[in-house]
Amino acid sequence: MKNSVIIKGNKYGITVILDKDLPFEELKEAVAAKFRESTKFFGDAQMAASFEGRKLSEKEEREILDVIAENSDFRIICVLDTDQEKEEMFKKSLNARLRELSAQSGQFYKGTLRSGQVLEAESSIVVLGDVNPGAKIISKGNVIVLGALKGTVYAGAAGAETSFVAALEMNPMQIRIGDVVARSGDEQTKAKAKKVEKEAKIAYVDEGYIYMEPLNREAIKYLG
Repeated sequence: MKNSVIIKGNKYGITVILDKDLPFEELKEAVAAKFRESTKFFGDAQMAASFEGRKLSEKEEREILDVIAENSDFRIICVLDTDQEKEEMFKKSLNARLRELSAQSGQFYKGTLRSGQVLEAESSIVVLGDVNPGAKIISKGNVIVLGALKGTVYAGAAGAETSFVAALEMNPMQIRIGDVVARSGDEQTKAKAKKVEKEAKIAYVDEGYIYMEPLNREAIKYLG
């Protein structure tokens, strides 16, 4: 039981390796003990987590998360799926949903925006390409980038703080939504989950701050 639960740090957060043969109730006890031991090390950190070594049902995953919450101050803010096939299906679903949103209320721009280029839109806009550093998008609605967002973007240019910015790779120099501004590295930009840079994310305003978080299955449901 000593090595039935192993915690490894990675650039996403942590990987929890679970014994595949241990009865589930005993495994929960082992998880509880491991996180109690590690609570001083992790403190009240907020990270993403992935589970390996054992296939968990959704119910079992929830129970493991509850055990971790009850036995440490560590906060898991999202669980990463290590199934590559599922991730590819999710990416296709994401692209389809974002295109659908644009067809309903916005417009498309196809191509890469390079340094010095400025794209303005009266409604929401979907960019089918990258937005390079030095390029700028200004939209009175939402901004969706089906590529890498590395330039400057201004959504809700008429003052609408309910607008959002979404990108398949979110690494902007500056984001402005309504009257709220956040720059790369700005303390005001609060990333709820730190995963790989090439991760789909959404940026939105809440109580005067711009938040960025993974654009996951739940977030897709509420877009638009």
